[in-house]
Amino acid sequence: MKAILFPGQGSQVVGMASEFFNNFDIVKKIFEEADDKLNFKLSKLILEGPDSDLKLTKNTQPAILTVSYAIFKVLRDEFNYDLKFTKYFAGHSLGEYSALVCSESLKFNDALYLLFERGKSMQEAVPVDEGSMIAILGMSIEQINELIKKIKIKKACEIANDNAFGQTIISGDKESINLLQERLKENKKKFIPLNVSAPFHCSLMKPAAEHMAEKINSIVFKKPNIDIVSNVSSKPENDPNTIKKLLISQICSTVRWRESIINMSEKKVTDYIEIGPGKVLSGMVKRTLKDINCFSINSINDIKKIIT
Repeated sequence: MKAILFPGQGSQVVGMASEFFNNFDIVKKIFEEADDKLNFKLSKLILEGPDSDLKLTKNTQPAILTVSYAIFKVLRDEFNYDLKFTKYFAGHSLGEYSALVCSESLKFNDALYLLFERGKSMQEAVPVDEGSMIAILGMSIEQINELIKKIKIKKACEIANDNAFGQTIISGDKESINLLQERLKENKKKFIPLNVSAPFHCSLMKPAAEHMAEKINSIVFKKPNIDIVSNVSSKPENDPNTIKKLLISQICSTVRWRESIINMSEKKVTDYIEIGPGKVLSGMVKRTLKDINCFSINSINDIKKIIT
């Protein structure tokens, strides 16, 4: 069985999907639709940059959705890819919206609107320079939680992303994250400060979750034609009302990606296909599971490889 995975923030790069844009009218149409819905040239930002504008959360989120959806449509409609052996769709953070669009639970137009609002509200939830995120390498979740208990937390210091074995992202206020970094140095543990504009997926995002609750509840969701593995529950979901609640919770909650991948594997998924910019998710899957097949689709040639 197969699962299709959709990437999140950090996978963006100027020029992503340009080969698809140049070769398929369906992609030009999707990019045009995005421009019309958002009332600015998102397509130009995706194809030409500048990188500094593409990196802004409010632009990154709809941009990655647009690229992921465009590549999926080329795979399915232009290359007639058969989804009958696909058991699940899953997306990392904002990638969950791409999964919902591709499973026909959510209209592309509605997802664009929600992600633009989500990006904006997440950006505005915490003043600039007051939040921080770090990646911790080579430690288990249990070890990290023990270390967090030993520091004096000012506002928040929480696990934002449980990405893979030995790869965990921590989010919180700058002061608390700095204290955690000191503890990590004392314990000779590896960590990498992340260049992000806000502390995502922690309790500091509560204003964004409150803002998005109203927006998400105003949109019609249908039952997905392929079950979505939720970041929050790490389990397959197909009830539209449950999916809405989980998307609201997701903004403040840990992205349980490692558990999601393990749960899919236990349901006999052996092939994981990443659709969208980059290969980040494929790397996470390989760190978590053994004896599986991983594919990333970033080019027409990548599609030809998986359909032959």
